[in-house]
Amino acid sequence: MRRRTVTAGNLDEILQMTAPAPGPDQSGAAPAPTPPPREDHGLRTEFEFELPRGYVDEAGTVHRHGAMRLATARDELRPQIDLRVKENPAYLSVVLLSQVITRIGTITDVHAGIVERMYATDVAFLQDFYRRVNSEGHTRAAVTCPHCEGGFEVDLSGGRLGES
Repeated sequence: MRRRTVTAGNLDEILQMTAPAPGPDQSGAAPAPTPPPREDHGLRTEFEFELPRGYVDEAGTVHRHGAMRLATARDELRPQIDLRVKENPAYLSVVLLSQVITRIGTITDVHAGIVERMYATDVAFLQDFYRRVNSEGHTRAAVTCPHCEGGFEVDLSGGRLGES
């Protein structure tokens, strides 16, 4: 059996090579019919957030508002073959977050280098946000008031403290 090293760069190529071959009924001249339009089942796939400190870009602009999409199985598997993660397992969260964050402020090309340059408090916030969105399916957290000990929920996806 031949062993092949997989990197993040050639994952798409390998998936295409290992895809099942079209059957005899699919190799005809007639193209496959288009699937019916998808119905909206109310599934929310992107969640807005506001970073506690904000990402500061090279020009000195602070970006605080962003969006994160739901992770797919591929998003969770891809960091496992990344050489940076193999060398340093702590880098896994950087790679994973860079794949699911769709935007930070005006930046739409979010990559590992951007996540690396974020403040630790923002990365910790995003790790918790990722866990809540992908494990629990919502961005609300139950909290207890330290003064009156009353329980209530807060939405972690944005807004400033004290705002409702």
